[in-house]
Amino acid sequence: MIEVERNDGLWTVTLDRPEKANSLTTAMLVDLVEIAEAARDARALILTGKGKVFSAGADLDEAKAGLATSDLWEKLSGAVAALPCLTVAALNGTLAGGANGMALACDLRIAVPSAKFFYPVMKLGFKPQPSDPKRMAALIGPARTRLILMAGQKITAQEAYAFGLVDRIVEPDALMQTAQDLVADSVAADPAIAGAIAELCP
Repeated sequence: MIEVERNDGLWTVTLDRPEKANSLTTAMLVDLVEIAEAARDARALILTGKGKVFSAGADLDEAKAGLATSDLWEKLSGAVAALPCLTVAALNGTLAGGANGMALACDLRIAVPSAKFFYPVMKLGFKPQPSDPKRMAALIGPARTRLILMAGQKITAQEAYAFGLVDRIVEPDALMQTAQDLVADSVAADPAIAGAIAELCP
C-alpha cells in the first residue's frame, strides 16, 4: 500500500490505497516511518498518492482502536522534517486529518485545484500531533491555524495557496512533472552543497 521508486537519487513515495481514499493504517504508517528514516541518502523525495484523494487521514476502524493517538504520526513527520534533502508533497487531492503532518513536514507543497484541506481532530475528540500546529502556524500564521484546527474550516486549494499552505496549484496531469522539475536542481547538485544550503535555510 506504499510504493517507493528510487531513480538517480530521487525517491518517490506513493500512498496506494485509493479504494479507501488512501486512509492510513498502522502498517502503512510503520512503512512510511521506515522509508523516511532510510531516505537520508536520497537527493530529493516526493510524497504523493494514487487516485483523487491524497489521504483521508487515519483509517476509521483503526482510528477508533487507537491509531488516532499513536506516536507513529509524530515519528513520521519528524523523520520527514529531518531529511537533509529537498522534500515535496505533491498533493493529488484532498488532505485530511493526521495526514496533514507529513505534508506540513515537507519543504514544499503543490496541489491540484480540486484539493481541500481540513483537520477535524477537535470534532472527533482528539488533539493534533504536537508539531503539526507549530509547522502550520509557521506557514500560515496563528489565526489561520485556528481557523483550520479550532473553527473546523475546510480550505480550498485556492485559499491554501493564498494563505501560503501550498506553494503552487498544478493541474493533475502536470503534478508529478512539476514536482520532478522542482527537485531537479537538488538531484543534480553535489549532495554536500545541497545539504549545506538546506542547513542555511530557516
